[in-house]
Amino acid sequence: MNDSAVMWSRALTELTLSFHIVYATIGVGIPLMIMIAQWVGLKNNDEHYLLLARRWARGFVITVAIGVVTGTAIGLQLSLLWPNFMELAGQVIALPLFMETFAFFVEAIFLGLYLYTWDRFKNPKRHLLLLVPVAIGASMSAVFITIVNAFMNAPQGFDLVDGELVNIQPVLAMLNPAMPTKVAHVLVTSYMTAAFLLASIAAYRMLRGSKHVYHKKALHLLLKLGLVFSLAALIVGDFSGKYLAEYQPEKLAAAEWHFETKEDASLVLFGVLDGEEVKYAIKVPYALSVLAHNNPFAEVKGLDQFPEDEQPPLYIHYLFDIMVVIGTFLIVVAAIYVLGKLRGWKFISSKSFKRIVLAGGPLSLIAVEAGWWFAEVGRQPWILRGYMKTAEGATTSGQVDTMLILFAGLYIILAIGSIVVLIRMFRNNPIEREIEEHKQVEGCAGQ
Repeated sequence: MNDSAVMWSRALTELTLSFHIVYATIGVGIPLMIMIAQWVGLKNNDEHYLLLARRWARGFVITVAIGVVTGTAIGLQLSLLWPNFMELAGQVIALPLFMETFAFFVEAIFLGLYLYTWDRFKNPKRHLLLLVPVAIGASMSAVFITIVNAFMNAPQGFDLVDGELVNIQPVLAMLNPAMPTKVAHVLVTSYMTAAFLLASIAAYRMLRGSKHVYHKKALHLLLKLGLVFSLAALIVGDFSGKYLAEYQPEKLAAAEWHFETKEDASLVLFGVLDGEEVKYAIKVPYALSVLAHNNPFAEVKGLDQFPEDEQPPLYIHYLFDIMVVIGTFLIVVAAIYVLGKLRGWKFISSKSFKRIVLAGGPLSLIAVEAGWWFAEVGRQPWILRGYMKTAEGATTSGQVDTMLILFAGLYIILAIGSIVVLIRMFRNNPIEREIEEHKQVEGCAGQ
C-alpha cells in the first residue's frame, strides 16, 4: 500500500468533487427556476417573468459547460485514482453511470432546442414544454450519480466470492437503503440553492441602485420558492438522520460526538473536544433520540460500539453544524420575507434585509459543500462500506501529486473564466437595455 498515493488520490478527488458540486448543483436547480418563471410569465402575461427565464437560461449554459468538463474529470479519476474499487464494483455501478449519461444527453438536446426557438412558436406554451425534458434530464442526472454514491454507503445486489462480486443485480443495487434519502436530499437542496443564489443576485442589483420591478419580481418569486425547498430540505434531513441511525450509526455518532451508547441522547451543536469530553457545546436534550428514532427516550448507538479503525473522523461534527445552521438561517430569511409580504412589514424592503438575502446565496453554496464533505468523509474509512476500505481501492502510482497540480490549474482557469464570462454577459446587457430593445423589436413587428 502506498500511503502517499492514497493521500494524493483522496486530495485530488476531494478537490474535483468540491469544484464540480458547485456547478452541478446550479445545473440541477436552475432549469426548474427557469421553467417556473416562464410558466408564471405565460400565466400572468408578464414580460418580466419571461425575461427572467430568458436571462437565466443564458447564464445556465455557461454553468452546464463547466459542469460537463468537471463531470468528465470525475469519471476519468474514478478509473485512474481508484482502479481497485472500479475493478471490484465497476460492473454494479455501470448501469446508473450509463443512465446518467443518457439523462444528460436528453437535457443537452432539449436545452439547445429551447434556446434557439425563442419567439418561434405561435403558441408560446409549446416553447415552455421544451423545458420539461431539460429540467427532468438535469434532475435525473443528479439522481443516477447520487445512486452511485448511495451504493458506496449501503452496498447490496451482489455476492462477494473470493474477492469478486458475483450474482450481480444492478437494479437491486440501485435501490439500496441509502438511495431514497440521498437522492431526495440532493434534489431539494439543489433547488433550494438555485433559488437563494438567484435571489442574492437580485438583491445585489437592488443594493447597487437598480429600482427596476424586474428585480423585485425575481426576489419575490425566488424567496417563496426558497422557503418551500428549504422546508423540504429540513424534512428530508430528518429522514436522513433516521437512515443513519439504522444503517450507518457510526457516522451519526461521529457527527454528534456521541461517544457512549445511551437513551434520551442530546443533540450537540458546536463545542470543542477534550479527549472524549465535549466542552462549550450547545446541547439540545432528547433531540438526538428524536432525530434517530422519533422517540425522546430511545437508545442511540455511540462510538463505543465500533472498532476505532472503523470510526469516521470526528471533525465531520462541524460539517454537520454548518449544514444545520445555514439551513435554519435560510428558512428564517425566506419565512420573514413571506410573512412580511402578508403583513406589510417595511423591513423586507430595507437595505439591511437585502444584505441578508445577498448573503443567502454564498451561504447556501457553503452548505452544499459541507454536505458533500460530510457525506464523503463520514463514510471513511470505507470506499465501499463493509467491503473495501479507501486505502485498498486507491492507485499505487507515484504521479498523483502532479495530477493534482494540473487539475487544480484547470479548475482555477475554469472558475475565473466562467465568472468573467457571466459578469460580462449581464453587465453588458442590463435588464433596462434588454427591455427597451424588446419593446423596439415588438414595435417594428407591429408595423
